[in-house]
Amino acid sequence: MGEATPHDRGPGQSKTVVLGGPVHYVDFGGPDDGPTVVLVHGLGGSHLNWDLLAPLLRPHARVLALDLPGFGLSEPGDRRTTVHDNVRVLDRFLTEVAGTPAVLVGNSMGGMISILQTADKPESVSRLVLLDAAVPGPRRALDPLVAAMFAVYAVPMVGERFLAMRRNRSTPLHTVRQMLRLCGVDPDALPADLIDRSVTLLRQRADVHAMDKAFLAAARSLLRLLADPRSYRRAMASIAVPVLMVQGDGDRLVPVAAARDVARRQPHWRYLELAGVGHVPQLQVPDRLAKELLSWLEETEAIRA
Repeated sequence: MGEATPHDRGPGQSKTVVLGGPVHYVDFGGPDDGPTVVLVHGLGGSHLNWDLLAPLLRPHARVLALDLPGFGLSEPGDRRTTVHDNVRVLDRFLTEVAGTPAVLVGNSMGGMISILQTADKPESVSRLVLLDAAVPGPRRALDPLVAAMFAVYAVPMVGERFLAMRRNRSTPLHTVRQMLRLCGVDPDALPADLIDRSVTLLRQRADVHAMDKAFLAAARSLLRLLADPRSYRRAMASIAVPVLMVQGDGDRLVPVAAARDVARRQPHWRYLELAGVGHVPQLQVPDRLAKELLSWLEETEAIRA
C-alpha cells in the first residue's frame, strides 16, 4: 500500500492511497474510541454524496468516504471497474486504510458492493447500513425514464455515444442539477458550496473517456447481477451481522417494491422506509438519517457488547 497523500478539500481531509492504483478518499475524522464508518457511494456518485451526513456522524465515529475507481477523484487508469472488482478494492481499503471490522454504509450500487463485501468477508464488517441499495425486484415497478436510460447503458457502443453526447450538449452545472433531480433532490435546497464543488469535480476529471468506460463497466455489471439475482440473493441471506435497510418511498432508481421484497425475505434486518424521500437520503434528509443511524448504532453496539 502506498502512503496516503493528504490535501484539504471540503469538510474533511482529502487523501489518496495506492491500492492497485490511486484511490481517493475523504477522512472526516472522529473519536479514536468510536467505531469506524466507511461510506460507499453509488453509480455515478463520489465522496461529495456524504458531505451533509458525515459531519453529523463525526462526533460519534471515525468517518471515511472513498471514491471507487472510475468515480470522483479516483482516476481508473487501466483498472477494471465492475461491481466485483470494486468489492476487491473496498476489501483492501477496509484492511489497509480503515481497519476492520468497520461499519459499512452503502448507497445504491455502493449498497450492493457492501452486501457482497459483508457476505464474502464477514470478519471485515461489524454492521451494515443500506441506503436505497441496488436490489432485485419487480421489473414492472421500474420508472420508465430510468429503465430507458439503463437500457441505453447496457448496449455496447450505444452507451458510450450517449455519455459523450450528453457531456457535449450539457454544461457541468446542468448535469449536476439534472442528476440531483433524478435522485429526488431539489438542487436549490442544497448548500451552494456543495453544488459548486460538484461542478468543479466534473471539470477536474482528467481522462473523461476512461471515466465513461469505468461508469459503463460498473453499470453493466450491476445490471447483470440484478438480471440473474440468484447469487446476490444468496449473499444477502448469508449475512449474519446487524443490517439497517433504509429506503425512500419516492425513489425512482430503486423501486420501493424491491426494497419491501428484500425486507420480507430478510426479516432479521431492520427496515426503515422514509416517506417522500428519493434515492439519496443522505443529501435529502441528512439530519433525520443521522438520528436514525446513530440510534441504531448505539442499540446494536449495546447488543454486541
